[in-house]
Amino acid sequence: MKKKETLLNGAGANTRLAHLGHDPLGYHGFVNPPVVHASTVLFPDSATMEKRSQKYTYGTRGTPTTDALCEALDELEGSAGTILVPSGLAAISVPFLAYLSAGDHALIVDSVYTPCRNFCNTMLTRLGVEIEYYDPEIGAGIEALIKPNTRLVHTEAPGSNTFEMQDIRAIADVAHKHHCVVTMDNTWATPLFFRPLDFGVDVSIHATTKYPSGHSDIIMGSVSANAKHWPKLEEARITLGICGAPDDSYMILRGLRTMGIRLEHHQKSALDIARWLETRDDVFRVLHPALPSFPGHDIWKRDFKGASGVFSFVLKAETDKARAKAHAFLDALSFFGLGYSWGGYESLAVAVNLSDRTIRTAPPEGPVIRLQIGLEDVADLKKDLEAGFAAAAATV
Repeated sequence: MKKKETLLNGAGANTRLAHLGHDPLGYHGFVNPPVVHASTVLFPDSATMEKRSQKYTYGTRGTPTTDALCEALDELEGSAGTILVPSGLAAISVPFLAYLSAGDHALIVDSVYTPCRNFCNTMLTRLGVEIEYYDPEIGAGIEALIKPNTRLVHTEAPGSNTFEMQDIRAIADVAHKHHCVVTMDNTWATPLFFRPLDFGVDVSIHATTKYPSGHSDIIMGSVSANAKHWPKLEEARITLGICGAPDDSYMILRGLRTMGIRLEHHQKSALDIARWLETRDDVFRVLHPALPSFPGHDIWKRDFKGASGVFSFVLKAETDKARAKAHAFLDALSFFGLGYSWGGYESLAVAVNLSDRTIRTAPPEGPVIRLQIGLEDVADLKKDLEAGFAAAAATV
């Protein structure tokens, strides 16, 4: 195993994904880790039970299956420890509960995932945490917003739905000067295209529902922390009784094996379609960080190793016809399913609701349509989008 670990340190992404997270020789040579279903764990004697001096003590504290996935994610993230939680939203809420207390002030990026905003505005506010939203492009200027009681700065890059880029290193450096913990939702990029902890982030958050799963059939989240902030995160998970299921962990670990290959296809197809959309008169603007025309492109190019398959565009439409045209466009699609989430093998489309924004409000030029580009052939997806544009144009 030591020889394998040494080889993996210099190996490519797909090689690492194929081999990390499990040692076959540690379980009779089977290539995949066992799926261990467990609640009760027995102890050999009362002294061991009293001291809990064995690796596994109860199902919520981990199993060989969940450990295999956590080890794989730690390897990808460069983290000291990872917890598994039942959903992407739980991957946000658990660290917030771990690091924030009544009377604390938290800075949350305004382009944040909507359910995160709802959690902050309801649960955290009710618990006495002061919430303030900031412009995603604020960079080092975030220092002007930090108060004596600021304890956490939450980032997400690119931003949900509108894909604003953030200068993560600049924000983290300022936050750390004031002893704030920095969290980041890195679901869009995955650790293959961006490693938050390498840029000063303390806690990396993922909806593993998305690209790690890749097949639209698992709901799970992960949170990976650096050495300084790992103990408090693990303490919160244990205190809250949160854990990942072994079957889901096994499926996520299996999805990781092909994530690199899938992401390459998602990236290539999405960029092809994004460039094509830029040429259309019925599209006002394409919101994709990997396009040179996008305002945050320089940051993306500097810090990120790639782009995933999710982006948005602004459909050109008069204000009074915006909703009707968006509905007509979406209803005419066939290969694109109308559904939330993303990261699976199938393409999806959704009209974005930006009514919760306080700083980066909805563009006035038309409705925002978010696309998840799946693994289908690009030519077929373009034909499908053509049908959508034709239907939108016919709407009067």
